[in-house]
Amino acid sequence: MHNFKELKVWQKSIELAVDVYKASSFLPVDERYGLISQMKRCSVSIPSNIAEGAGRGTSAQFKYFLTISQGSAFELETQVIISNRLGLLEDPLTNDLIEKTTEVQKMIYALEKRLIIK
Repeated sequence: MHNFKELKVWQKSIELAVDVYKASSFLPVDERYGLISQMKRCSVSIPSNIAEGAGRGTSAQFKYFLTISQGSAFELETQVIISNRLGLLEDPLTNDLIEKTTEVQKMIYALEKRLIIK
C-alpha cells in the first residue's frame, strides 16, 4: 500500500482539478451539463483513481488504477482542446491547462513504469 498523499503525481493532479474547476467558471452556463460537467468529472477522476489504486493491496492493482487515471487525463486534454476550438476557453488558459495535464500524464506514465508487478 502506498501513501497517496505523498505522491507528487497525486498532488499535481489535485492542483489540476482545482484549476479545471476555476477555468470552468469561464465557460457558458449552457455548458453546465456538457463540457463543464465532463471536464470536472474527469479532472477529479485523475487523483481519485491514483488514491484508490494506492490503497489497493498489490502493485498490479495500483497499475490498473493508474491506467484509468491516465485515460481520464487524456480525456481532460481532449475536452480542453474542444473548449478552445469552440472559442469557450482562451488560448493562454488552454495552454496552461494542457501543459499541466501533460505533466500529470508524464508523471503517471513514469510511476507505472516504476511499479514492479509480481
